[in-house]
Parts: sequence; C-alpha cells; structure tokens
Amino acid sequence: MTRFRLFFLTVLLLLSSTALASAEILALLNYESKPGQPVRREGIAIMDIDPDSADFGKILMEIPLPPDLVAHHIFFNRDRSKAYITALGKSILHVVDLTHFPYRLRAIAVPDCQVGEDLVVSEDNRTWYLTCMGSSNVIMGDARSDKPIKTVSAAAPAAATILYPHGIAIHNGIDRVLVTSTVKPDMSEAGDSVTVLEASTGNVLSTHKIGSKPAPAKSAPVEVMFSPKADPPVVHITNMMEGTLWAGVWDPKSKAFSFHQIDDFGPREQGMPLEILYNAKGDRLFVTTAKPGYVNLYDNTDPRQPKFLKTIPAAAGAHHSVLSPDERYLFVQNSLLNLEGMSDGSITVIDLKSDKVLGSIDTLKAQGFNPNCIMLLPNHFQESSMRASR
Repeated sequence: MTRFRLFFLTVLLLLSSTALASAEILALLNYESKPGQPVRREGIAIMDIDPDSADFGKILMEIPLPPDLVAHHIFFNRDRSKAYITALGKSILHVVDLTHFPYRLRAIAVPDCQVGEDLVVSEDNRTWYLTCMGSSNVIMGDARSDKPIKTVSAAAPAAATILYPHGIAIHNGIDRVLVTSTVKPDMSEAGDSVTVLEASTGNVLSTHKIGSKPAPAKSAPVEVMFSPKADPPVVHITNMMEGTLWAGVWDPKSKAFSFHQIDDFGPREQGMPLEILYNAKGDRLFVTTAKPGYVNLYDNTDPRQPKFLKTIPAAAGAHHSVLSPDERYLFVQNSLLNLEGMSDGSITVIDLKSDKVLGSIDTLKAQGFNPNCIMLLPNHFQESSMRASR
C-alpha cells in the first residue's frame, strides 16, 4: 500500500508542475516483462511522450507492482476525481480519490469478478460497471462509496450470452449499457455477441449476434464505444477474431439497436482489430489492428457508415492509442497480452498533420518490457477521446 500512496503522491506533484509546462505530454503506462525473462516484473511508468520535449521518451518516475496483481487498465470517473485500476490476477479493484491529499489507494473486494477487464462510469458519476471476463459477470458498483451493489451473471438464463465480457459502453441518455462477449481468458473459446443492459437496473434486455457467419460465429467482439455526439446514438464494435468493424444504430421509436458491418480488414491483410478512438469533434475514427500492426483512419462524419481513409503502419500488437491534447500526434502502444508476434513493445508516434510515422519510443522495449496500456494523465486527457479499454 505504501508504494501506491507514494506513486499517486508523485502523480499529484507531476500534475501540478506540468500545468505550467508547454512542451510536455505525460503518459501513464503499465508494463510487464517480455516472455523468457528470468524474473517476471510489472510496473507503472510515467513517461514524457511529447516529441518536442527535451525529455521525449524518458521515464520520469516508475513504481514496481506485485507480479501476481497483473494490473491491467486505469480508468477515470467522469470528473476525473477518481482513478480505478483493474486487475487480471486478483479479484480486486483499486480506487484512488484524487481530490484528497495525501492520495491513498484503496482495494475494493469484488469476489464475483475474475479477470477484471474494462470499467465505465455513469454520466452522473454514481455508478460504475466492471466487466469480468473470467467469471462471465458484470459488476455494478456505487461510485460514491465504491462498493459492489449488483452482479449481472451469466448463470441466469436470460443472461446466458454474457460470456467472457470484455468491452463495455454506456449511454445514460437512452439508459443503456452494451457489453461484448469476447474470449475465454485462455482464448480456447470465443463469443460472438453484444448484450444490451438497462443502465439504471442492470437488467438484461437483449443479445445480438455480431458476426458475418452463422452462430457460433466466434467473431469475438472485443471493444464497443459510443460515437461522440451521434444523434441518434451509434456504437462501433471491433470483431477481434473475425477481423471486421461493426456499427449499432439506436432506433428511438423501437428503443432498440440494429447492427451492421462497416468494414472488413481482411482485404488490407490485417487481423485482430482492437481499440477504437475518436477525436474531440467526433468526425475522425481510429481503429488499431494488432496483426501485423496498423492504425486505420476513418471519416466519421456519418457514424452509421464511417468512410475508410487510409492505413498508417504501427508495429506488431498495435493496441491502445491516445491523442495529444492538440490532436497533432497519435501515440500507439504496441503489445497484446505478450502474445507471440503481437508484442513489439514500442510506442509508435504518428504525426496526424501528414498522417505519417514520426518515430518510435523504445524505452520499455529496450529494457525487456511490454507496455500493456497507455493513458494520458488527467491534465492532458480529452473527454471525447475516451477509449472503450478502453
């Protein structure tokens, strides 16, 4: 616990100092040892990723993590007053109140959750939803007391298709939460659906097959995200195993979604589409593919049918991505679960003025580590560019 307190105290100091800095973009990266290392290590690093900074690519601070925690993702609540850290290795969720000094990290027991993946917070900041891929549950929690309040389980007949939940998206304006059915943690089985929940109650409303083949399609929808400012609401979904991009369009009259395929990455010789990212205006969509490692750029003026524009190379395992605050640069973290052929370990820097690769940050890679996630610190964070993994 002492290490976590020191870590977030340091984050506070960094935030206060970087508020006055112009050429500095600080990213939060959790990392783990590449396969074959004699000793497994995990940690969290804060790195300056601004190409114009004298400290570009340097780790400004880092903290070791227990190797059995398998810290996965960091999520902020709506006003960024709290940070939540999910874990693959233990049935706990950590929360940090960022408004009180000194910062203290508190563990929340979520015994019904195995392999905690993604988390979203309701627009009123009162409820969080945590997907648990290993136990096929979605945990609802009180975001004020940070205690679990309900488990939406696959054990119930109506929820039987909430298998291997991973991606999650919320739209309180229509009182809906969408959850993807991805893969069993050992990847021996794959889902092919998206389940719609009532956000206010957690009740399961419907399940929809997302894939071009007959059930079981084994398409493995992995991430789902609401397109910013879309009216009526539209979600985008990446099918990891099928290699396609889908959309779900909300019908206000029937109060239901209809789903259709947008794009197929196969003809471009790409596989494993993963993360979804939007610019602040919402008229650009970025989708990463891990194999062999690209970013696909779309015109998202009409989110019901985004128009493919171009492909920009990244590196093997292209996964999470973030935009610089001015949207000049796109940073892509290249590693997917230490999988062979999809864990380069670098961070690709793309100049969006020219849509070309500016360079690569190999700091962690050179030390034998793979970054598992990249997230900008709160003072650099764009609300509209929130991920699904999110």
